[in-house]
Amino acid sequence: MYAIVDIETTGGGGTSRITEIAVFRHDGTRIVDFFHSLINPEMYIPPFITRLTGIDNEMVKDAPTFYDVQDAVRAMTRDAWFVAHNAKFDYGFLKREFGALDEYFQRDLLCTVQLSRKIFPGLKSYSLGNLCESLEIMIENRHRAHGDAEATVRLFEKLLLNDSQNLIPMDLYQ
Repeated sequence: MYAIVDIETTGGGGTSRITEIAVFRHDGTRIVDFFHSLINPEMYIPPFITRLTGIDNEMVKDAPTFYDVQDAVRAMTRDAWFVAHNAKFDYGFLKREFGALDEYFQRDLLCTVQLSRKIFPGLKSYSLGNLCESLEIMIENRHRAHGDAEATVRLFEKLLLNDSQNLIPMDLYQ
């Protein structure tokens, strides 16, 4: 089982918080479950982040906090590989959010950037946008959690199909 995750945040620094999350639960063949929510970060969203994501302070003011969605996030990622494009970024934010709730959050990671470099060597760029363009994967709602997570699902499916080196674990959590 794989939990394919994308988050949007108030920035990249240590005090930044999550503003949106999408998780697709995938069994290696198809999507079996899905969770998506805007999240009230309980802090100001800078204008440059709003320009990038389209998420502004007004949109999240009545959204649930991370505390409110923690059970869904925990359930969607439990007993699954945590898959993301630049996985350490998304995972780091979730680990920090759970840590703020005094909970240790531990998942095994698969990074689609690292896997793409090995399975599709020689591409000009391994950013999500450029990879999707190279592999003819359509991205809707770029820089939004749902759109980027959905594109990462399609990318991951192509990685699974082209993984002749068996880099992607198939036994644990199946």
